Amino acid sequence: MSPESKLIIRDFSFYYETLQVLRNIDLDIQSKEIFVIFGPARGGKTTLLKSLNRLTDLTFGTRHTGTIHLDGTDIYDPKMGLTQLRRRIGMVFDLPTPLPMSIFDNVAYGPRLSGTTQKKRLTEIVEKALRSAAIWEEVKDRLHSNALRLSGGQQQRLCIARVLALGPEVLLLDEPCSGLDPISTTSIEETLKELKSDYTIILVPHNIQQASRVADRAGFFLNGDLVEAGTAYQIFTRPRDKRTEDYITGKFG
Repeated sequence: MSPESKLIIRDFSFYYETLQVLRNIDLDIQSKEIFVIFGPARGGKTTLLKSLNRLTDLTFGTRHTGTIHLDGTDIYDPKMGLTQLRRRIGMVFDLPTPLPMSIFDNVAYGPRLSGTTQKKRLTEIVEKALRSAAIWEEVKDRLHSNALRLSGGQQQRLCIARVLALGPEVLLLDEPCSGLDPISTTSIEETLKELKSDYTIILVPHNIQQASRVADRAGFFLNGDLVEAGTAYQIFTRPRDKRTEDYITGKFG
């Protein structure tokens, strides 16, 4: 166990009804790194992401065994409030989902719900979040225009800003570039590399090329199992397990 570990997952299994989708996962996520979870579809990647901030609680008939600790605290401890947890661990989904309101109000929405009402403070939060998401320069002169008018790539960075406005410590991203063009994808990837100086980032990538471009460390998931995890260099150039090598080289998946 590293003293730098932000999240520590031990012997974690997850079930939808009787279907087991994660099997005995042991994994440490270090503070301020980009950890990439990759592998073929139905490998359990999204389920693990959603388990990290307990979005899986919203699905009827689910259960888990094992533990997930955030800074030493079990996230499934009854004393851990879900609102607090989801502020600390924010999630960005594959499809951009801006609210049908202005760019400013999209980013200010969460802080307002949390009780921040002072206009000056909201303005500071919105600007900081938009700057951190590398979209400020593109939108600073139209903050009160409808967010739905933004391009797909801009909408996704706006959604990242919306999460950042809540002051999270961990960002979960589930294929955030799946519907974007190559230029927008590059913008998102560059944004993530800048954000890791302040945040722990866990990413399910769009493809293996993206995984190798942005990861500090990575884990290969197959049919609910964590096959292996390690540094990006080791995983993508010298995988220890033949299944990892076969997937990376395109022999299956």
